[in-house]
Amino acid sequence: MALSRSAMAATSSPQATLAAVDVLRAGGNAVDAAVTASAVLCVTEPHMTGIGGDCFAILATPEGKILGLNGAGRSAFAATPEWLGRSGLKSIPPHSTHAVTVPGAIDAWDELLRAHGTWSLAQCLAPAIELAERGVATLPRVARDWPEHLSLLAADPGGRRHYLKDGAAPLMGESMAYPALAATLRAIAEGGRDAFYTGPVAQDMVQTLQERGSLLTLEDFAATQCDWVKPVSTLFAGHRIHEIPPSGQGLTVLIALNILKCFGIRDLDPAGPQRRHLDIEAMKRAWVLRNRHIADPAFATIPVEELLSETTAQRLAATIDLRKASDMAVTLPPSDTVYLAVVDRNRLCVSFINSIYWGFGSGIVTEKTGITLQNRGAGFSCDPSHPNVMAPNKRPLHTIIPALATRNGKADMVFGVMGGDFQPMGHLNMVLNRYAFGMDPQEALDLPRCVPSGEHVETEASMPQSVCSDLTAMGHRIVPAGEPLGGGQIITVDHASGLLSGGSDPRKDGFALGF
Repeated sequence: MALSRSAMAATSSPQATLAAVDVLRAGGNAVDAAVTASAVLCVTEPHMTGIGGDCFAILATPEGKILGLNGAGRSAFAATPEWLGRSGLKSIPPHSTHAVTVPGAIDAWDELLRAHGTWSLAQCLAPAIELAERGVATLPRVARDWPEHLSLLAADPGGRRHYLKDGAAPLMGESMAYPALAATLRAIAEGGRDAFYTGPVAQDMVQTLQERGSLLTLEDFAATQCDWVKPVSTLFAGHRIHEIPPSGQGLTVLIALNILKCFGIRDLDPAGPQRRHLDIEAMKRAWVLRNRHIADPAFATIPVEELLSETTAQRLAATIDLRKASDMAVTLPPSDTVYLAVVDRNRLCVSFINSIYWGFGSGIVTEKTGITLQNRGAGFSCDPSHPNVMAPNKRPLHTIIPALATRNGKADMVFGVMGGDFQPMGHLNMVLNRYAFGMDPQEALDLPRCVPSGEHVETEASMPQSVCSDLTAMGHRIVPAGEPLGGGQIITVDHASGLLSGGSDPRKDGFALGF
């Protein structure tokens, strides 16, 4: 656990954490540091994030205001019901051009800085530009992940050019430079966010996509605009847990927490099988409601109050057998993301997440500008009767969810867990570990994890065999997780003493650092 009194940053990359702390030490605030770190992560973890992706954030101001920003991009204006019907699509293939939605991250970064930052976008991009030009050493977890995407990158001209070395994934410690991405970032630094959404950069993205049959146009890119939103929340153990509202999946976390409030969760062994059983069963039920209701609120009426009501929680809790697993199935597609937390000297707190969804997103990389394009459109339904059906200028159900907890109206914990559809389970773990079981930030992140997946429950290798055996006896079908589950960051704020405490997930390469 990291401890400090002035300011702190926690990210999944050493270079990003250091860049954020450099900003804070130079007088920048938490928003400046978060955008700077996010840009650096686009260079150090290019399979997880990029400027061709989306961004969400929750801010807690020193005055106690809680603000949310939805920086998700939208589908093409031409993605009409008539087009969808003619397409014959039953789902949106994740590695198809139709999975690419307009990237929202650069617009969101710009808006965050304009509304609450003190540095310019150019200042915040400078460290990432330098790293992309000179090259960065490939980190251990990044080197482990990269080969999984070798065939995807090899099949794309831009992927081969920018993200493979002699046709292979880089080895741990091997330097990777990204001159095309550096030039694009420099163009954005000089021309602002419009240099990304109009002009040569946008033209290159649109041309790349249209050559593959995309509906996206320059008009779609020019129309991009993020939205300030009011976070949704619930009370748990004396703390209010804040999540991004739909189109994000944050409601899933809150529904599961409400279910668990119906049980004596604090009396359980935090590492024991009964706690794990309740986590799994609560998440299964929350997941059903997620898939049924969450969509772009501009296109659907989402019964948020009903979903977060005590009546709903009690009804769902009553369906849980304390000794027997249900046969509900939860499908978790693979995905990749970066999450970071920053708290500055004035106690402006930023919970920040940026993503291109699956590893290297759609697998489509622009040859000229070196931009990896996300595949968030794969989150759309193709069922015309579903609230999340693909439609013109619409946001898909989104997995990335920053989170923040308050106590007595002040920020208490800034946290998030990357990992796509695993994120609600990760958030549930962090809240329980911290507020039900009293763990410090690092302990909360270190504890072994499990998650319902399909008809099985994936467990990390560090999960005690006795717990796996007890869960099996309850009817859970235990399988080893193919990789570490998620990766998170936590910063807690003690307003009375002024102490900041931070943790960073050992499943990733980063750390928490303060001064």
